[in-house]
Amino acid sequence: MFILSKLFWLIAQPLSLAFLLGVSGIVASLSRCPRLGVFSTSLGLLILFVTLYTSAGTVALQALEARFPKAANDPAQVSCMIVLGGAFSNNVNTRRGGFEMGEAADRFVEALRLARNYPEAKILVSGGDGSLSGAYEGDAVTAERFFAAFGINPDRLIRETTSRNTSENITNTKSLLEKAGLQNCLLITSAFHIPRAIGLMRKDGLVATPWPTDYRTDGVTALGLDFTQPTLNAQQTATALREWIGLVAYYLSGKTSALFPAP
Repeated sequence: MFILSKLFWLIAQPLSLAFLLGVSGIVASLSRCPRLGVFSTSLGLLILFVTLYTSAGTVALQALEARFPKAANDPAQVSCMIVLGGAFSNNVNTRRGGFEMGEAADRFVEALRLARNYPEAKILVSGGDGSLSGAYEGDAVTAERFFAAFGINPDRLIRETTSRNTSENITNTKSLLEKAGLQNCLLITSAFHIPRAIGLMRKDGLVATPWPTDYRTDGVTALGLDFTQPTLNAQQTATALREWIGLVAYYLSGKTSALFPAP
């Protein structure tokens, strides 16, 4: 299932889909199916236009981010926190060492802030190598260097190093929490990712306090044309579409009990 999901996304992401439809249109036209060719090419161009030159992706993403509001204040007490991987540049760190970070770096920045404010709290990092090749170290391995560099005692860290996706994150985390006798942790991940992660946890009987971070939108963007930042629009659309597809897939496969989990 993991490999199938990776291969599916290679095709389903907006720019890939637009390209494939364009190629299909050319092939259909050359095969004396002009109507099919025009339809395929037009659909590909429409997807490309919406992806690059509208705020549709941002609007879809901010709906995910708004689902679980951010807490106004830090909790009075934190005994443990779960940090989902996806923040480190695993291919770079495997070759160069260190802890180079990607766009979701806020997950670990926030975990570090809380770790310093709550010195007794345990930190469970869940994240293995999510690549098809399996050739890279995962976030849970890199996290050990990251937290140590900022003076966090390694004894506080619990590493889950084998998960490749969100479903495996939660399943593998459950057994580690039970083994360590930990419960009612903070769940730290990107705001757009919280609904799917919480949905999986609820299905597995885990209780956690959602702690969203890594916001990608301002929360007030309206649907409309946007010719100023096509690269960012494409990235926002891809991120939003992937997360919405994940929500639907997990719900239909019975991994979550709600299509769009709510507080």
